[in-house]
Amino acid sequence: MLIADRYEIDDLPLGRGGMGTVHSGRDLRLDRRVAVKLLQLPGSDEEVQQRFAREARIVAKLEHPGVPVLYDFGTYDQRLFQVMQFVDGVTIADLVDEFGPLPEPWAANIAAQTAAVLAEAHDRGICHRDLKPTNLMLCPDGAVKVLDFGLALLRESDVAPFSRAGQILGTPSYMAPEQIQRGVAEPRSDLYALGCVLHEMLTGEQLFTGPTAYAVFERHVREAPRPVAGRLNEVVQRLLAKEPEGRPGSAREVFGALQGGLGEVPPLPGFVGDGSAATMYANVQRRCGVVVGRGRD
Repeated sequence: MLIADRYEIDDLPLGRGGMGTVHSGRDLRLDRRVAVKLLQLPGSDEEVQQRFAREARIVAKLEHPGVPVLYDFGTYDQRLFQVMQFVDGVTIADLVDEFGPLPEPWAANIAAQTAAVLAEAHDRGICHRDLKPTNLMLCPDGAVKVLDFGLALLRESDVAPFSRAGQILGTPSYMAPEQIQRGVAEPRSDLYALGCVLHEMLTGEQLFTGPTAYAVFERHVREAPRPVAGRLNEVVQRLLAKEPEGRPGSAREVFGALQGGLGEVPPLPGFVGDGSAATMYANVQRRCGVVVGRGRD
């Protein structure tokens, strides 16, 4: 399929989401590989179209190595599309499924990079609201990319929260208690989701599960998280505090706290290049450290 006389995309999608499909493609003008996100078929309701357009605006605002670059946005055959940097790698969900519990230094590394992206987003008034292992990708060079800002909340006067009465936006297994109880999302709600992801990386299992979404919600609100072995338990428990005030004050604080879990990085054969994992890890941490430390422009 050829879109806008420029982007040639594969018919079979790489993935599907609530708003559409993501396809591998090529920008014929610049001869580079891209990812093209297509909105659902024509006739999608206005809320979904607005959310899709808002996602493009949000990603365009984020200039961070941990967020795929947005190259283009437009309409093709009455369908909105986004053209983004193609990210080669594996989702953290697939990594944990195949590897099991991750070595503590790698869990800390991945969580620290994610915290670096959240710090940049929060500085710009953006809450992700749907942080989860399927929205985090580990690249072969050890870098982490944060994906899918489709549910992100942009704190601007001309942007609505896009949630209907009685509708809860997010993924039950990674939603903070205040999102569940009050429908409120703030930067510390993203930190709770990061705590769920970090707990899952360290244990190999989702923190809270249940037969229904409401059963999972009940556990998030009322049940204490299981402790994890190792040096990161204190960080995990603070991230998973039931009340936002009990969590770290910012994503930058989380980034700093995760340094205590850093150590020699073992190789992840098949995921990150063998024999150079330590060098890749150091480079990524140095780059994210600079970004986290600079503050808002």
